[in-house]
Amino acid sequence: MPCLKRAAFFVLVLQAAFASAQKPAFTAHTITLPQEIADRNNQFSGLFRYGNHLLLLSESRLQERAEAKVYVLDMASIDAQLAQKSAEVSYRKYSIQNLDQMKARMDEACQEYEGLEGLTMVGNTAYFTVETTTPSAYCYLIKGLLNETNATITIDTTYLVPLAKPALTDGSHISNAGFEAATGYNKSLLFLFEYNYFAHDNYAFQLPDATSPPDIPQYVPVARLPFRVTDLVYEGKNRFTAINYFYSGKDDSVYRTPANDPNTRFIRDGASYQNYCRLISLHYTGDKVSWKPLFELPKEYMAYNWEGLAAYQGGYFLINDKYGPSNQSTLLYLQKK
Repeated sequence: MPCLKRAAFFVLVLQAAFASAQKPAFTAHTITLPQEIADRNNQFSGLFRYGNHLLLLSESRLQERAEAKVYVLDMASIDAQLAQKSAEVSYRKYSIQNLDQMKARMDEACQEYEGLEGLTMVGNTAYFTVETTTPSAYCYLIKGLLNETNATITIDTTYLVPLAKPALTDGSHISNAGFEAATGYNKSLLFLFEYNYFAHDNYAFQLPDATSPPDIPQYVPVARLPFRVTDLVYEGKNRFTAINYFYSGKDDSVYRTPANDPNTRFIRDGASYQNYCRLISLHYTGDKVSWKPLFELPKEYMAYNWEGLAAYQGGYFLINDKYGPSNQSTLLYLQKK
């Protein structure tokens, strides 16, 4: 093959490979939810796939007289809607028992309860991360037994694990930040803080054996990570997927990356800032958590405040709290092509 033709051939191959790499790996589907669940006042903050069910965690803001609850959606009915065979999603509501007692204990310790932020399960035991007010030095981990017959999750009032909040060098805390990302793996638990862009050390917490009495959580170094991390799901072989989100609005300045960070191009819109959301892949080697980009959400879904993530059939479910263009709870499914 003559040199010019060979060069042109390789250019075409590279262009084709680049075009293929740019094709979206997923197709986005919005799940039509029953009105009770779509109500923005649920303020969903976590997702977990539990057998043939999808669990939706409400923030359960007791201080605002909100109900402590988890909605349980039937996966078969979601599959039917995705296949356009039905518009109905079947569900049950599980009441969270004893949460008021745990809130009282935190408040008495001057660590003021704000809401439930993360959900993961080991067997039929549900683990919740609790966010506290910004001045509070600790967030918490609590657990409860899920009873399908009674549609309840009963919190174990003897189990309360403090998680120390990382702080800036001046000792101040990141506004409205907690351990939002929680997942179970190999009977262990891993929790990522919402903010992981400290100039000094960034770390997650691990509980090596979730089935034993609570122990002192172990520190796990995390590679410096921009924007927010709002949920996490285990994929196997020490690999995880997480939501990595930048919200342009009130109190967003601490999450803005400097001009010399290559991630800044995603959140800058001329002289102003814009929302940005992607999924990232994390690898826990046993001594450190590293990460790499996985998939950008379609533009029309960038403005939602995605708080929950669950893996399903090679794709992912995401749910927002109450913020986003729909002005309600929105359940999105990213279906693998």
